[in-house]
Amino acid sequence: MPSTRLLYGTTAFLSAFLLFLIEPLAAKQILPVLGGSSAVWLTCLVFFQTTLLLGYLYAHWLTGAPDPARQRRIHTAALILSLIALALSEFLHPAFGSAAHPVVTIFWTLTRTIGLPFLVLASTSPLLQLWLSQHEADPTGRPAPVWFRLFALSNIGSLLALIAYPSLFEPHLTLRTQRTLWAAGFFLFALLALWLTAQGRPATKPQLEHDEAPHTPRARRWLWFLLPMAAAMQLSSVTAHLTINIAAIPLLWVLPLAVYLITFILAFDRPAFYRRPLVVRVLVLMLASLGYALSKADFSLPIYLTIVFFLLECFVACLFCHGETYSLRPRRTSEATLFYLLIAAGGAAGTFLIGIVFPLLFSANYDLAIAFFVTAVLALAATWPDGWTQRLLWTTASVLLFALTLALHASMGRGSMLNIRNFYGSLRVTQTVSPITQSPMRTLMHGAIQHGTQIFDPGFSHIPTTYYGTGSGIGLALRFCCAGRTKNIGVIGLGTGTIAAYGGKGDRIRFYEINPQVPPIAHNLFTYIRDSFAAITTVPGDARTSLADELKAGAPQRFDVLAIDAFSGDAIPLHLLTREAIQLYRQHLTPNGILAFHVSNQYLDLAPELALLAQDAHLEARDVITGSLEGRGEFRAEWVLMTADPTFFTQADISSLADPIYIKPSLRLWTDDYSSLLPILQAGGH
Repeated sequence: MPSTRLLYGTTAFLSAFLLFLIEPLAAKQILPVLGGSSAVWLTCLVFFQTTLLLGYLYAHWLTGAPDPARQRRIHTAALILSLIALALSEFLHPAFGSAAHPVVTIFWTLTRTIGLPFLVLASTSPLLQLWLSQHEADPTGRPAPVWFRLFALSNIGSLLALIAYPSLFEPHLTLRTQRTLWAAGFFLFALLALWLTAQGRPATKPQLEHDEAPHTPRARRWLWFLLPMAAAMQLSSVTAHLTINIAAIPLLWVLPLAVYLITFILAFDRPAFYRRPLVVRVLVLMLASLGYALSKADFSLPIYLTIVFFLLECFVACLFCHGETYSLRPRRTSEATLFYLLIAAGGAAGTFLIGIVFPLLFSANYDLAIAFFVTAVLALAATWPDGWTQRLLWTTASVLLFALTLALHASMGRGSMLNIRNFYGSLRVTQTVSPITQSPMRTLMHGAIQHGTQIFDPGFSHIPTTYYGTGSGIGLALRFCCAGRTKNIGVIGLGTGTIAAYGGKGDRIRFYEINPQVPPIAHNLFTYIRDSFAAITTVPGDARTSLADELKAGAPQRFDVLAIDAFSGDAIPLHLLTREAIQLYRQHLTPNGILAFHVSNQYLDLAPELALLAQDAHLEARDVITGSLEGRGEFRAEWVLMTADPTFFTQADISSLADPIYIKPSLRLWTDDYSSLLPILQAGGH
């Protein structure tokens, strides 16, 4: 018979491992419904933190029940119901909703697939800590001190799951296998939890009267909530900054969350590691340095240094918040579940502010600056007893960071015709003077990514710029696809509508765009669509869903060229790059039609995977890479062209520009049930 603590520790570890393993798995399953947007992860974080709060609230309510036997019966019923819910849910055979209301879709999908099992897992750590304390009560009935190391142990399980998913599970297992293994793990956890629930001797209400430690003051309880809230704001804002503005790689979801969990482990399992004087000094330095970097639009560092600095700031800030939270922990055993409840409430509030509230309140992204400001204010509150030196330091820091937020707001307004924000990100239209013609030039920005530019000069306004020049892959496809006849063109991703510049009389161009804020911008602030001679239509919603619906309705589009232009910014919508997606595209193409994938990306080498997909579909694929032409406003661009036409790549104007693609032996074909970005990460991105 294993020792009691070993059994409790194993159950807590397994529950936390499963809790954090399901997070990236569930988020990845939802990604296709919402166009692969990186905001999916942030919204999922809001759900996870909120359900964690509900789990802690359930634990707090349950342990307050006066009848110990009733506590056990209720939790036994909850465990059994969670097993039934998992067996009956759509988790093993998912069928998700639409992209019309993304936040609602995410919350409803997660609730009906993993909601109850997730809640039971979330409640495990605080329940086991209190029950272990009661189990180890002395002969007089006085509960043993709360074993806070159990919380750290559960965080180690969480961290291992977070590391294992992108490195072991995602690259080697299909989604179906991942779901099956997770369900098996949950079944094992439920058996252990049922056994523990049936054992032990929970304390009765009279026995709890022996807990004579003083009650925690109300002000300190507020910090149990506010400090974790600041840490969650740091986690969410740094995650959003890394995945949108620096490196648009969904795998970067893992890094800030891992940092966040490590600080929890250190604070609760190795409290001696937290040295307030040192951490406070480093935190001031990090906030000042990154605050300065945010205030300078032209400030840049190599990508890896930038990532390291932001992760280091997140680490220091979260270590401060969690270290201070642990130092303020309750001395009364009966307050343990309230302590964890308020920690969870703070985490839910922080992610809710960044993931849901701020996109509704602000037209531009000030999340990082606000998170810095809130951290400084709470540092002022936590260090207030240390005297006037700390008070003056953190008052000054708070004022400066508030001023930084105001300065960012002012800078966003300068040179901007429009700032707008929704679930799919922050869009900004700037107007500057073209260095080529000295005439007005407008640019659509999605975060830090340029999604199209137009020069408003009579000689340039009809010329495709940026990634769509006449010598680019899409330019070659549109110029040589149809031998002088009218063209039927499909485009996934609207942007500024630059491809409309290729439209001639009698041509048809059909754009598919998931972000409802993009079409009004393309139609009203840019003129590519208005000036095009082609008949143009725009289809809202996720492109793959729309194309599938058109087939069901018996309306294949018969495109001569279908351009998939969704891979140069924000997240990589992997559901547009699978075997099933290619099959769908081909049903909408003419027999010799061309698929053109825009894959300009300094962090991911997508061309080999596309070549593998082309090989599977019996298509010929070539890589077309063109350099920048400042005189025409063209950027370096990479397009992968696929076609079944045996003569297309033999044309003289194309053969010298279209290169064969080397397929790495280690690559595995992407399907709707399997995909991983890890094998195609490029170490040279900067």
